Amino acid sequence: VQLQASGGGLVQAGESLRLSCAASGFPFSALDMEWYRQAPGKQRELVAEISRSGTPNYADSSMEGRLLASRDNAKFTIFLQVDSLKPEDTAVYYCSVYIGSQRYWGQGTQVTVSS
Repeated sequence: VQLQASGGGLVQAGESLRLSCAASGFPFSALDMEWYRQAPGKQRELVAEISRSGTPNYADSSMEGRLLASRDNAKFTIFLQVDSLKPEDTAVYYCSVYIGSQRYWGQGTQVTVSS
């Protein structure tokens, strides 16, 4: 199982980013996928789930209007667009999949939002 996240960077507050996660080594289209994030000094938290059919479910309703989670099963890739970025969105963003009894993580992509 390999998960390769990309698309992070240093942006100013109010800007947008689209994160990607390329997956391989498992039946991608048959599994739900997740995006998590971990801010400095905080626990890793769930941001969004994407069902195998592409239906998103956002963990924090207050963020829902700024997020768009999606997937392209033909390209074995999931996406997370975050609009109107805020300094508190600064974190490492991870993609993840749960297979059998194990959760797998990508290496994460750093998002830093300056005020």
